[in-house]
Amino acid sequence: MTTTTATIPPSLRVDVECLWSYHDMHHDIRPVDVGIGLGSHDLGVAMVATDLFRRGMYPRLIFSGANAPTTIDRFPRGEAVHYRDYAISHGVPADAISVETQARNTGQNIELSRELLARQRVEVRSVILMSRPYQQRRAYATCRKVWPKVDIVCASHPQSLDGYVANIGNADKVINMLVGDTQRIQKYAELGFAIPQHVPADVQLAYARLVGAGYTTRLV
Repeated sequence: MTTTTATIPPSLRVDVECLWSYHDMHHDIRPVDVGIGLGSHDLGVAMVATDLFRRGMYPRLIFSGANAPTTIDRFPRGEAVHYRDYAISHGVPADAISVETQARNTGQNIELSRELLARQRVEVRSVILMSRPYQQRRAYATCRKVWPKVDIVCASHPQSLDGYVANIGNADKVINMLVGDTQRIQKYAELGFAIPQHVPADVQLAYARLVGAGYTTRLV
């Protein structure tokens, strides 16, 4: 039985924490050539992108993203455009930012950002991919597939699982998203959209239990 509360039910906490930790790549942040912020409903992407630019982690920043049904109301001018506006208003120079406004999925985020950088004649050997916390592993696997020679660091706005749930305001939504992204790790590799990723036994069991508990709205 699913929940619409703003907190994770105690009976599900171990399984939800298991998936949350699995999707975090736990990468050490280091300087790279370009930062790429992947569009979504989560303004935390713009926040971490701004913070890392101000810390000198990259000289150039791209925000990529059109709109999806889940973002059109919050970001009516497009995800990338709103992310850019946030970054500029928090101190990132406008001429350090490019926007890619056509991408509608993670593969397109990366492919179209790569094409944009090529048109700008920017040499890219390394990138920081910034995404929702539970999207890190899928973003990494997708980038390794479509841009295999680039060195990848994954990052998200730093916050705890409980903090993220509180920000979203709906534990049901967060759990469904975690379950959906866990399925996509294997499904998208099978479809050729991403490289395969090891899924430990405890993650497989946590995923199966949450599916059995009714968290299926984000499955494909």
